[in-house]
Amino acid sequence: MEKFEVLRTTAVPLPIENIDTDQIIPARFLKATSREGFGENLFRDWRYNGDGTPKQDFVMNNPRYGGSILVAGKNFGCGSSREHAAWAIYDAGFKVVISSYFADIFRGNALNNGLLPLQVTDEMLQRLFVQIMEKGPNTEFVVDLPKQEFYVPAWNESVSFEIDSYKKECLINGYDDIDFLVNQKEAIEAYEKKKAWVY
Repeated sequence: MEKFEVLRTTAVPLPIENIDTDQIIPARFLKATSREGFGENLFRDWRYNGDGTPKQDFVMNNPRYGGSILVAGKNFGCGSSREHAAWAIYDAGFKVVISSYFADIFRGNALNNGLLPLQVTDEMLQRLFVQIMEKGPNTEFVVDLPKQEFYVPAWNESVSFEIDSYKKECLINGYDDIDFLVNQKEAIEAYEKKKAWVY
């Protein structure tokens, strides 16, 4: 995975609540086993017509919006536990999803795949939608993972966010769980040498 430290980018607004994993990546696209290529089918049924042409009224097809942050409505990632939802969002170029509530399983899947689920208050979420959709789609945001701060330069305002310390370390270093263990090899070997084995 790519290392994640400080991200400065614009955002794509998706002010819909209760977006479930089947809307994020429909079940008919789950046959592949690698993570690559899912991004093209992110929000497939909202994004494209039956003949494959883009729906002009969907936000990801609107040239006004772009960036590596997806700002979504409350209760994002509910429904089934498919990890493919996180794959699709990450493969589409998003590094952060902002919402006021995430389904627990989606949150875990996101963190395991290099995607930061950043939770804000309901009030701030609505302010973000207004800022992006009404005041300026080119508004930049800053996500500082080492400091655990989300900064909105247009407001000169920042808020802190919570993240598991282990997952934070993995994101900053670009590790998945296996990478983390491999990089702990020396410490593991030292521990094993000191351990008294009983047979």
